[in-house]
Amino acid sequence: MLIREWKRLVLFISPLLLFIFIAFQYYDGSFNAFSGRVSNWIENAFHEGSGNRQSTLLQKNPTIRPLDQPSIPLKEDWPPAIPHYESASADSHREVFSTSTADKKYFLIRFGDQEAMNPNIIPHPTLEDTWIIVAQQQRSAQINTVWFAELVCNAVFKNGVLECIFPPTILPIAATSGDKCDGDLDYFALSVGPHDARVFYGPKTPYALFGSNSMYTCFGQWMQDFRTLVDWGFEMFLKEDFRQATELQRPPPYRAVEKNWFLFWDKHGDIYAHYDVSPKRVFAKLDHDGSIGPDLGPKAAANDDECMARYMPKLAPELESIHQATNSLLITLCKRSDPSCQADASNTFIFTIFQHKSFYSFHSEYEPYVMLYQQAAPFEIYAISEKPFWIHGRRKQALDPASAADPQSRGQTEMFYLTSMSWKRRGQKYHGYLDDVLFISFGIEDAKTGGIDVVASDLMQDLGLCSNV
Repeated sequence: MLIREWKRLVLFISPLLLFIFIAFQYYDGSFNAFSGRVSNWIENAFHEGSGNRQSTLLQKNPTIRPLDQPSIPLKEDWPPAIPHYESASADSHREVFSTSTADKKYFLIRFGDQEAMNPNIIPHPTLEDTWIIVAQQQRSAQINTVWFAELVCNAVFKNGVLECIFPPTILPIAATSGDKCDGDLDYFALSVGPHDARVFYGPKTPYALFGSNSMYTCFGQWMQDFRTLVDWGFEMFLKEDFRQATELQRPPPYRAVEKNWFLFWDKHGDIYAHYDVSPKRVFAKLDHDGSIGPDLGPKAAANDDECMARYMPKLAPELESIHQATNSLLITLCKRSDPSCQADASNTFIFTIFQHKSFYSFHSEYEPYVMLYQQAAPFEIYAISEKPFWIHGRRKQALDPASAADPQSRGQTEMFYLTSMSWKRRGQKYHGYLDDVLFISFGIEDAKTGGIDVVASDLMQDLGLCSNV
């Protein structure tokens, strides 16, 4: 009797167990797919290199990128071997060369066995021939990750590569929260950690500026004293030194995803944030609690509009734009080695690098230009490069296999995306001279990180002066 009842029970339970098993498998797969989509979406939204601007999402939010764009796997043998490097045309670009590498080409930046992007280099405060490097950690092996982090280490040159002395660690930037990610941007609310940090020196202090969840928009820009994030050694801290991560504000309107801001300092040491360089400059005085004054761009517009109309690169109606790229530095336009060189308002200017972006055949290219402007209000533009500069070693032919097979992509160039710059010499922070050497850091085709050390005067050639307009 018991055996017959047990058989009936098995006949009833077996289909039920099978149904539960199938439902669980479906749910688990759906969850993994959803979570993977979240992490891909968030990562691509901050990945500067490429992106399908023709997608509906990007038309709504031009600061973000779609999910289904091609990517290049990071391999030890990347980039593929080609017969030779090609130089830029002297008519279209000013080529700049490394002061330290044997072949005068750029060098790679390596974070041990970790993949990284959007690098930064600053001199170590106490160690000679040592630099601190920081970059965004590439995707982790965790399938469902929505976690982002910045890698950091002390680095030296080994066999022509700037690489970590010891394995990199995670920069301890705390996650932030916000409730402004709606509609197509609701995935961003799940993001944890900083995005695309810029590490740079001000006149006295090093800072980290990074993207994270915002109280004012979906994703904003935050700043923190870099000395609180690494083993810097003892230095006196002031309460206004951004010892905790502080969200920076901007004049309205906000974009849904804000990025690529930079800071500058006037001759009195007051701090300003620069938000946009095109089509109009937008910048404002910044307080240490993140609050700002009014937009000061209109006060410089009478000079700037004419100068920019003359020297800024001309854009096609679609698929081209102008982006802020690096932090700012201060330069005196004479040589430190010249005894008669004295820094004053007539020869000392803030400078930054902006980039002309184009996106054809699903491949991005960035051409870098230098802009100089006055260090005193109203901070009018002084000069703009009349042609972009070309980093020696950059290839003329794009190496993305997906685009190289497209006949329309032939003649494109390797994508270098500039992210930051700093003076190379230990102890040199914000101010430099024409004969000083500086580092420029960049990403290469969304797959490698690189840098080049150039003499500052090489970047100051081909300047179009606003006074000549």
